[in-house]
Amino acid sequence: MAFLDNSTEVNGFILIGLTNIPELQVLLFLILTLIYLITLVGNLGLISLIWKESTLHTPMYFFLTSLSLVDLGSSSAIIPKVIAGVLTGDKTISYNDCAMQMFFFVTFATTENYLLASMAYDRHVAVCKPLHYTTIMSSKMCIGLTISSYVCGSLNSSIHIGCTFSLSFCGSNIVNHFFCDVPPILTLSCSNIHYTELLVCILGAFNMTFALLVIVTSYLSIFIAILRIRSNEGRQKAFFTCASHIFAVSLFYGATIFMYLQPSSAHSMDTDKMASVFYTMIIPMLNPLVYSLRNKDVKNAFRKSIRTVSLILRKERGN
Repeated sequence: MAFLDNSTEVNGFILIGLTNIPELQVLLFLILTLIYLITLVGNLGLISLIWKESTLHTPMYFFLTSLSLVDLGSSSAIIPKVIAGVLTGDKTISYNDCAMQMFFFVTFATTENYLLASMAYDRHVAVCKPLHYTTIMSSKMCIGLTISSYVCGSLNSSIHIGCTFSLSFCGSNIVNHFFCDVPPILTLSCSNIHYTELLVCILGAFNMTFALLVIVTSYLSIFIAILRIRSNEGRQKAFFTCASHIFAVSLFYGATIFMYLQPSSAHSMDTDKMASVFYTMIIPMLNPLVYSLRNKDVKNAFRKSIRTVSLILRKERGN
């Protein structure tokens, strides 16, 4: 049974992948496996550290935990399939599996979009309204923002799936990509995709514009507040509070804007694939490193955990 009822004659797709050069397959397999392992270890390690250390039980780290979960989901929806294709040479994907992969990817990407906006608002309250921080950023507020991010992600993804897989696919089933993303799948349709492309573009622009508006507004307020701080030490402290998030925002939106908000006539699938590698594989791998290496609280908590583990091992050896 097809994922959606349409007049398609295509039962599945063939993903070309990142490269068809035989000599590069082993190297590609090793690189992808390493990236995925680092992503798993980094994000799961950060989640475990935040969950274990009571000093990290704050709104900022609650959102960071949610971001790590989204990064894990986004990577796991794509990389294992790519690795399997490189390892076995089987690059086919069924119609339903393609729809599911697209659904999870768009869901996690949209959710991350709104989580980054929520984190920017959290930093705005922390810097601009420190005396009211615990009142404004209550547990109820944090949970509400996180759930809203997931709801927006699911709704946006459902619309994408409904529009894309209600089209007819009666010609080539070869996808010039390494996963089922919206643009390369639309190019295979024998239906008129003009209105679908327009809707996808409008939804993408709305989601990104709304989130970026929250982020830019928050950081303008933060910048003004920092300028009002008289001491250099206070300014540096306020800046470093936001530095990791600014870097993560730059990575995510830089790649996403390059990929989706350019006209279809300017699209080059090879260029798009490189951009896709960046936001589907590299960013989820880098996020925990960015937030860990540039964050004193996380580094202190990590050192504390290492000391605790070392102490336990010493006691066991002594016994």
